[in-house]
Amino acid sequence: MARTVWDSTLGKKTVMAVSGLIMLLYLVVHMIGNLKIFFGAGEFNHYGHWLRTVGEPFMHYEWTLWLVRIVLVAAVVAHAVSAYQLSRRDIRARPSKYVHKRPRASYATRTMRWGGVILGLFIVWHILDITTGTVHPGFRPGHPYQNVVDTFSTWYGNVIYIVAMLALGLHVRHGFWSAAQTLGAGSRTRDRALKTVADVLALLLTAGFIAVPVGVMTGVVS
Repeated sequence: MARTVWDSTLGKKTVMAVSGLIMLLYLVVHMIGNLKIFFGAGEFNHYGHWLRTVGEPFMHYEWTLWLVRIVLVAAVVAHAVSAYQLSRRDIRARPSKYVHKRPRASYATRTMRWGGVILGLFIVWHILDITTGTVHPGFRPGHPYQNVVDTFSTWYGNVIYIVAMLALGLHVRHGFWSAAQTLGAGSRTRDRALKTVADVLALLLTAGFIAVPVGVMTGVVS
C-alpha cells in the first residue's frame, strides 16, 4: 500500500508537501533563534548551549538536537528525491516542446529547481562552516557568536549566505502555496489568503535571516 502511494504522482507531491512544511517550521524557529545574536554574545552563546540541553534530564546531552537533525535530514532527503522524480516524470510525459507557448509562469515557479539545488549546496556549506568548522578558519567550538561574526566578516561568507536566503524566499513563496494545494487546503475563496501568507512568510524569513549578515557588516553585531 505504501509503495503504491509513493509510486503515484499525488503520493510524491504529498511527501514533498509534508516534508516541506516540516522544514518550514524548522526555518521559522531557526530564524527566531538567529535573531538572538542582536542581544549580545552572552545571550546567543547561552542559546547555543541550551539547544544541546533541551529535554534534560530525561534526554541525554544533545539527544534532542540529534533527534531534530535526523528528522530534518529525512525531510530534506524525502523532499529532494520526490522533487527529482516528479521532475523526471514530467519531462518523460512531454518529451517534445509544446507547439503553442504556455502562459509565462512566475519567477519563483521557474526557478524552483535551481533554487532547490542552490539550497542543497548551501546546507552542505553551512554545516561545514558553522556546525563542524571544517571550512571555517579559526572556528571555535562552543562559541557560536564569534563563529557567526567571523563568517560574516568575509565577503564570500556574506555572498553565499545572502544568495541562498534570496533563493529560500522564492522557494518558500511558491512551495507553501503548492503544499497547501496538494494537501487540499486551497479553494477559490482561500487562494488569495494562502498566497498572501506565502508572500509574508517568504518576506519575513528572507529579511530575518539576512538581518544577521547585514548586522555584522554594519557593525551592529561585532
